[in-house]
Amino acid sequence: MQTDKSITQRLCDAKIRNNLPTNECGKLSTNNLHNPDMKTYILSIESSCDDTSAAILEDNKILANIIANQDVHKRYGGVVPELASRAHQQNIIPVVDAALKTAGIDKAKLNAVAFTRGPGLLGSLLVGTSFAKAFALGLNIPLIEVDHLQAHILAHFIQNADENIIIPSLPFLCLTVSGGHTQITLVKDYLEMDIIGKTIDDAAGEAFDKAAKIMGLTYPGGPVIDKLAKDGNPDRFSFPKPKIKGLDFSFSGLKTSFLYFVRDNLKKNPDFIEQNKYDLAASIQKTIVEILIDKLATAAEQTGVKDVAIAGGVSANSLVRTRLTEEGEKRGWNVFIPDFQFTTDNAAMIGIVGYFKYLKGEFTDQGAVPYARSSIK
Repeated sequence: MQTDKSITQRLCDAKIRNNLPTNECGKLSTNNLHNPDMKTYILSIESSCDDTSAAILEDNKILANIIANQDVHKRYGGVVPELASRAHQQNIIPVVDAALKTAGIDKAKLNAVAFTRGPGLLGSLLVGTSFAKAFALGLNIPLIEVDHLQAHILAHFIQNADENIIIPSLPFLCLTVSGGHTQITLVKDYLEMDIIGKTIDDAAGEAFDKAAKIMGLTYPGGPVIDKLAKDGNPDRFSFPKPKIKGLDFSFSGLKTSFLYFVRDNLKKNPDFIEQNKYDLAASIQKTIVEILIDKLATAAEQTGVKDVAIAGGVSANSLVRTRLTEEGEKRGWNVFIPDFQFTTDNAAMIGIVGYFKYLKGEFTDQGAVPYARSSIK
């Protein structure tokens, strides 16, 4: 942990304005009462996969959230790690510059730099980590490492400057679903989480993308499947659901089943996909979403938690949102669905974790290196 005197003073100021107890390691309250004349400004950086993003947060409010996408991967039908890391090197300085200008903040006003340390593609993470370390060192301000999956969950606590967002009460359950991860997390406090269910093989987002690839659709396939499914019959085709004990998931068997089903029908009818693409999309989407919601409902029943949230790229899926809302109404849940801008990878969610860590004085040093797998247990 850095111990510079100016850092210590800023940390004390942050505690005072947030009414934190004298025990600095005490849990944070959901009440974010503070002196409006004393602000914390955090630059956050996200580079875990193929999106380069930088954001500026004023306390827990977003001032700027800039994202540079990488279209180069579309021609390959998936993310190419080497190309991703090269694009991050090209994008990171312009993206950070744009975030500062959009927020109207001079870098001298920044109190800390937060960055994604992992999980993700190591080459991509290395770019963001290296930039964050150098930037923080140059300004002599704290460096804060953030777990990407923890950030997806805490995105529910980001406030917009012009409106107050209703946030979950602690504890709450969060189903995090993306191309690389599928898990159910019991969130006990902002920085205290337990993973109570996770995939034992492939992620739900990967199942969407694989189904799309089998059908010859463009990458990324999840949104295309969602769009086609709106005009299809979800009960036309039936696919098996894995029988996994407990709260864990499995999608590898479903991917294989879908592959063989399409292959066998193409032998009988070469135009099978084109003639049935809407129903295929609707049917595979329904199967994936049912697997997710069934496990989440079981988790809520076992824990007794009534505040239930979703996060991650697949949380943008229309059927996921609809089914979660329906299940919440039936079971008496308080349901929390993120704004679309916070579903995909973005630096604002890194910044909100950085803010909570800043308040508790959880800083990292210049020896931090990226990691490929999540540090949340």
